[in-house]
Amino acid sequence: MSGYSNAVKDYIERYKAEVGTDGLIDLHAVAAWAYHKGLHKPNLKTVIDAIAADIAQVFREEYRVDPQGRRYRAKHAATQKQGNRTQSLWADLDDPAAPHSHFVKSFGQRRQQIVGDCLQLKTDVDVYNEKRKPATPVQMPLNFTLDVEELQQPLRRAA
Repeated sequence: MSGYSNAVKDYIERYKAEVGTDGLIDLHAVAAWAYHKGLHKPNLKTVIDAIAADIAQVFREEYRVDPQGRRYRAKHAATQKQGNRTQSLWADLDDPAAPHSHFVKSFGQRRQQIVGDCLQLKTDVDVYNEKRKPATPVQMPLNFTLDVEELQQPLRRAA
């Protein structure tokens, strides 16, 4: 673990001891507390990273509707290594200058993220069920085929 990670963990423990907690931690409250206590001082790179993260969030939230009425995400990111640095490049689905290879990479990376999330969810559920031994263990099916098909159906209006 990095020195930075250890410092963050230390001031989170200090926050919990000083402010108290009900087991739930609001990261914005911790961040404000750490900043005001002088425990976390952002540098220019941190500020630029925060602005870039805000822009990425705006991109993630931009949806459009195609002529068939399908709502789709307009902007797509793909990460790539450049030297020892990983960067995210974004492209607009409707921009004819954006290369096909970018979208192939982006869609593949998103699929891998989903697979990773499913693996972690399965692990978390398995550990929960083993530790807590609930009378009714949590069941978490990971086959989404029917869910996706159902969501693709046009809305049926009540007669």
